[in-house]
Amino acid sequence: MSKVLARWNGLPLEEAVREILPCCGSKTWAACMVSKRSIRDEASLLATSDAIWRGLGEPDWLEAFRSHPRIGESRTEKAAPAQSSAWSEQEQQKVATADEALKMALKWGNREYEQKFGRIFIVCATGKSASEILEILRRRLHNDEATELQLAAEEQRQIMHIRLRKWIAG
Repeated sequence: MSKVLARWNGLPLEEAVREILPCCGSKTWAACMVSKRSIRDEASLLATSDAIWRGLGEPDWLEAFRSHPRIGESRTEKAAPAQSSAWSEQEQQKVATADEALKMALKWGNREYEQKFGRIFIVCATGKSASEILEILRRRLHNDEATELQLAAEEQRQIMHIRLRKWIAG
């Protein structure tokens, strides 16, 4: 068992929720994760996370989405935990170094997405270039609401896996 998991398994409830929350952004998800302690290893952590995530409803998914800044921005609409903000910055580092025309195209794409779906565009940006992200954004603008919500939830799940792995690695 990692040192982080061992310590987290023994934390008081509220502290444990606060610590794992940056991995997702949904308070319900974080509370459910804490309720499943003791979690022994990475595989169990990820499997538990997936089971909980898939069992949540749209309001919890939307809360998690709101914990992310827009692609190309560094701040969220609402205050996010410092760890979540730092991870978002790392995840979007290839976008930060894109040229201004590409950044502007992402900005306009974000606006179009938000007008259509009423929420920010969520994509697992780790390892993707700004042009790859822009292409994904343009493609997903053609989706209907139900399809897009499912895709966004899957992208969030992938982000959670990356963050949970970073978190337990310390």
